[in-house]
Amino acid sequence: MRTEAATLPGSPERPNEDWVAAALPASGAGGTVVVLDGVTPPAGPDGCVHGVPWFTARLGGALTELSVSRPDLTLPEILSLAIRRTADAHRDSCDLSHVRTPQATVALARWDATTVEHLVLSDAALLLRAPDGAVRAVLDDRLGRIPVEVLRSLEATDRLRNQEGGFFTAAADPSVAARAVTGTTPRAAVRALAALTDGATRWVDLFGRGDWTDLFGVLDEEGPRGLLQRVRTLEAEDAPAPAAALRRWKRHDDATAVYALL
Repeated sequence: MRTEAATLPGSPERPNEDWVAAALPASGAGGTVVVLDGVTPPAGPDGCVHGVPWFTARLGGALTELSVSRPDLTLPEILSLAIRRTADAHRDSCDLSHVRTPQATVALARWDATTVEHLVLSDAALLLRAPDGAVRAVLDDRLGRIPVEVLRSLEATDRLRNQEGGFFTAAADPSVAARAVTGTTPRAAVRALAALTDGATRWVDLFGRGDWTDLFGVLDEEGPRGLLQRVRTLEAEDAPAPAAALRRWKRHDDATAVYALL
C-alpha cells in the first residue's frame, strides 16, 4: 500500500487554496485520502477575516483526523462534523451567513480490510480502478448542469450556491454533507484510487487529452506531479479547449492530485 500526492498553485502571486492529505494507519489495514479545492471568491467582501487557505486547512485537517479516528462514523457524518468544527472556529469573528463565506469542494475516500467508502461534493473527482484495469469516476455533476451563460453572472451563481436546483459546497452548514455523492465498494474490487481537484482534471474535461482510464495511466507512469506538469504544459501552450468546457476556463488553476495503490 502506498500513496503519492502533488499540488501546484495556479499563480505565484496567490496562495494555493487546494488542500491534500493521505493517512495510512500503522496497522496497515486501511487508509484515507482527502482533497479539497477552495472556492476562490470574486473581488469584494465574503464576511470572513481569515481567507480560503485558512478554511481549507482547518476543514481538511478535521476531515483527515476524523476519518482515521472515527471509524464508527460514515463519511457524510464525518464531513458534517468537520464542517461544524470549522464553523465553530470562526463563527465569533466572521459572518458565516454570507453567501461567499469560505467554502470548498471535497473528494474523500476511506478504506479498511473489506470496504472502500467514497464521498464527492461539487466538482472534485474520485477515480476507482478495479483489478482488471477498469476505471470508475465518481462525480458530482450538479455544477455542470448549470448553463454556462448563468455561471457568467456572479449574482445568478450566488443564487444557486448551496441551494436546491443549484450546486453544493462545504461551507458553514453541516447539513450540506447529506447532498454529497457517496457510496461503498468492496475492497477486493478496488486496486487503486485517485482524488483530484478540477485544476488536475482539466487534462480530461478541458483539454480532452484522454478519458479517465487514460488519466489513471498517466498517474501510474508519471505520478501526480507528472499529471500536473502535463496540465501546465497544455495551459502554457494555450491549447484549444472544447466549447462545452469553456465554463471552467481560467489560464491556470490550483491543481492537486493524490494517488493511492491499495
